[in-house]
Amino acid sequence: IAVRQPGFRGAVRGLFSRQYNEVSALNDISFSINRGELVGYIGPNGAGKSTTIKILSGILVPDAGICQVNGLTPWRQRQQHVANIGVVFGQRTQLWWDLPVIESFDLLARIYRLAPDRYRQVRDALVETMQIGNLLNTPVRQLSLGQRMRCDIVASLLHEPSILFLDEPTIGLDAVSKLAVREFVAQLNRDKQVTVILTTHDMDDIEALCERIIVIGNGDILSDGSLESLRASVDTQRQLKLDLAGGVKALEIISIPGVSVSVAEDQSLTLSYDPREITTSELIRQLAERYEVRDLFVESTPIEKVIAELYRREALKPDSQRGS
Repeated sequence: IAVRQPGFRGAVRGLFSRQYNEVSALNDISFSINRGELVGYIGPNGAGKSTTIKILSGILVPDAGICQVNGLTPWRQRQQHVANIGVVFGQRTQLWWDLPVIESFDLLARIYRLAPDRYRQVRDALVETMQIGNLLNTPVRQLSLGQRMRCDIVASLLHEPSILFLDEPTIGLDAVSKLAVREFVAQLNRDKQVTVILTTHDMDDIEALCERIIVIGNGDILSDGSLESLRASVDTQRQLKLDLAGGVKALEIISIPGVSVSVAEDQSLTLSYDPREITTSELIRQLAERYEVRDLFVESTPIEKVIAELYRREALKPDSQRGS
């Protein structure tokens, strides 16, 4: 990255002597994904998510290292590789801007050399599932963001890929469109065993879809595992919210080991507790002996807070310990 000094003098000096800072987009990252997995790949802006997706899809060539997808090196065996993958970039479209959606689909079928009968069968099934039949004759430039995204997802699956890369597929979408995309991706993974790698800043997408989460920051892998293991590594506290028929005696609650009172009102109570010290069922049993519980709700730490804390801890590490 070129470093430019401020002001007119800095601009003139830069014409003759320019300084650069080198930034590594990815630092010796390593992971493997099994066939049929649905993996969330998350991190802050500039963490290296899109760079990883572009390497995996064959768009970028890394400086060093080994990368194989279905036994192929993406940037060396590109034509064979892209025949088996689908890619959706939320901020870019693969559809032709001035053409009706159906003509973009037909062009992609020619590019992938799909058999006409099979193409029509797959296309019609995807169109019905994503409910875009009324959009097929509409030019892409006239579609809303949510409509275009659903069409882009269909376009990426016309050739029946075994792997689907989704880079911010729900960015800017309304609630209805987000739910439609989530349900479709979950069904695709469940019914057809399509391997899905999802990058997103929407933690609701991650919680709804992903059993495994890879967290990246500053080009390093910070965490790789289930959502629960990620929560446990950052924050073990849970919240128990109760609606009580009688009054609240906070002192009795505090006497329970491993339990503290977060909020105490006339007939409601919010408790923080560590399930390693007292199980949820045991805590509820003890409370039911003391109070008439009308309703209760157990809540883990929101995933946004967990991820934010993970980023904060990584930022506090010395450079020599980053990514460890």
